Amino acid sequence: MTDLVTIALLAGAGLLAGVVGTAGGITSLISYPALLAVGLPALSANVANIVALVACWPGSALASQPELVGHGRWLRRWVPLSALGGAAGSLLLLSTPPGLFARVVPFLVAAGSLALLAQPWLTARHQRHRRAHPSPASSAVLPLGLITMSVYNGYFGAGSGVMTLALLLITSEPHLATANALKNMVIGAGTLLSATAFAAFAPVDWTAVAPLALGMFLGSTLGPRIARRLPAPLLRWLVVLIGLGLAIQLWLNPNG
Repeated sequence: MTDLVTIALLAGAGLLAGVVGTAGGITSLISYPALLAVGLPALSANVANIVALVACWPGSALASQPELVGHGRWLRRWVPLSALGGAAGSLLLLSTPPGLFARVVPFLVAAGSLALLAQPWLTARHQRHRRAHPSPASSAVLPLGLITMSVYNGYFGAGSGVMTLALLLITSEPHLATANALKNMVIGAGTLLSATAFAAFAPVDWTAVAPLALGMFLGSTLGPRIARRLPAPLLRWLVVLIGLGLAIQLWLNPNG
């Protein structure tokens, strides 16, 4: 594969991944296999993928302004927590054997996808429970869920967007397009710190990151606009089907 073909493949994969990921789907479903296809080993592909994903943060922020208006206080509260979780996840990846959670991840992704499918019922149930039992445990669901998802996002990341989207819909924001925009912001914050840790402590294949990141930035300016226009039930089903497809793929081939 020539250099130009590799660059074009990664840029195209990044564009599609950026659209899919910021519209509510799973970025790594497209970008991670593309990195493997151009010859990167699994660990190097994972690191390059997470570093390139940083480009989705500014792109999705620009495209999600209508959904983010009025949520500044929420973002100031939860974005730093997600960033710290992402940094912890990247350090976990650098200090543990590759594939430590390989057999667990497919079930996490499947659970997140099914939770998204059941989100309207789960949201109503969660709100009833909070009204009936206004305990600290009820209010701890969001912060504990965010830190868990952020650590996982920094460690591997595939499916973290679907799981985080389901968490936000159930606990914070019932409107799908708005929850998707908030998800892009908290995932982006965690990814930024993860990428910083990898740049400082791990070898990063910047020749692969650059075209992938460029494509992701362009794609991420389109994804939120698509999410805004798609009917919520259709978007929900598309995200669920993508998530379940990834879960099956990871279960059949956990090492990429």
